Amino acid sequence: MARTICIANQKGGVGKTTSSVNIGSALATLGRKVLIIDMDPQGNASSGLGVKRYENQENSIYHALIGEKALIDVIQTTENPNLCVASANPDLVGAEIELVDVSQREYRLKEAIATVADQFDYVIIDCPPSLGLLTVNSLSAADTFLVPLQCEYYALEGLSQLLNTAGLIKKNLNPQLKIEGILLTMFDTRNNLSHQVVKEIQTHFGDKVFSSVIPRNVRLSEAPSHGKSIIDYDPKSIGAQKYLQLAQELDAKVYGQAEEVPDPVHSMDHLMHENISDNNSLDDSRGIEGGMNV
Repeated sequence: MARTICIANQKGGVGKTTSSVNIGSALATLGRKVLIIDMDPQGNASSGLGVKRYENQENSIYHALIGEKALIDVIQTTENPNLCVASANPDLVGAEIELVDVSQREYRLKEAIATVADQFDYVIIDCPPSLGLLTVNSLSAADTFLVPLQCEYYALEGLSQLLNTAGLIKKNLNPQLKIEGILLTMFDTRNNLSHQVVKEIQTHFGDKVFSSVIPRNVRLSEAPSHGKSIIDYDPKSIGAQKYLQLAQELDAKVYGQAEEVPDPVHSMDHLMHENISDNNSLDDSRGIEGGMNV
């Protein structure tokens, strides 16, 4: 049964889609069967895997969500035989309106994934950066969510918003939702601020932070314009090597082979409780302590 991981951050420009594409590609390179689902109407994960924006207009994740087609019928292959994609198209932006009166609309993606889960080791969902029905579907379908966090000044802003959303989803729609981990991206070794952000995040979140850190890398920026992951575009680049390292770390964690790590300095439960405690829409005396297990 596939591990379904939602790559999410409600703040744009943090390396979310880059990480979705390259984590999926790296896991596939390690021999895992991977499906990437592009839930962002912009379709950047799709184009980053070689699917043109206006290709396959009748075979996209949109058609699976509204029930016109089965998910298996909209899945496309990529250059890597272990990696498949359910692409987005511009119609996806209208799915929220089309599904507004549909019963159990929050679970459309979850139901679709259930029909193919036994064919993959991982399902990676590239989540839109905004909060709406597409994001709700993505988090409701996921076993875990992974948060890319750029090593910049406003890094924690997007994280706080996402933890609020995840807490609501866990309470109301997906009680099993957990955090997979925090991925530090856009790290610049020459920048003191990058080092400070890494230190602060690691101090607060402990073993929830992946030890693999993704650097700023020109080749990483170039790869999407060629419709390739960094693994296929330049496998010897530092960006490719870091995503492969991350994939090994994630795979070991998922399949229970990771080395023991120390307890976090502050538990994610406690920090998420702090982030959500002032949110009136999450009226639960237990807070995250009784909700979001990580």
